[in-house]
Amino acid sequence: MLKVSVPEQEATDRRYCEEVTVGFRNTGGTAVGSGTVTFGTHVIGALGVDWATVESTEPLPVPIRAGERVEKTWTVCVDRFYEGMLALGAHLEHDVTVKYPGGEAVFVPRPGA
Repeated sequence: MLKVSVPEQEATDRRYCEEVTVGFRNTGGTAVGSGTVTFGTHVIGALGVDWATVESTEPLPVPIRAGERVEKTWTVCVDRFYEGMLALGAHLEHDVTVKYPGGEAVFVPRPGA
């Protein structure tokens, strides 16, 4: 079974991209050998309105052996179309869904939800 941390985000030099770090802890008895991490990246307006959600999927950083904790950082971007909104006070928030063979999907909501 994988435990997934709340995504940590850090700004980049491009307003429409962020570095997103997620931790994975295998609390089961066997290694996880494949899977996916899907980011739901929300464009949150200056007044708190969720204007858009953009999904992107990456491979899970495997193998994750039994008892092991692994951390990975991805650059997650939305379309440059949103750059103007982000310049005017909007921001990005990320939720994460992890799927892997033999386990239930794990959803971690965005910190601001």
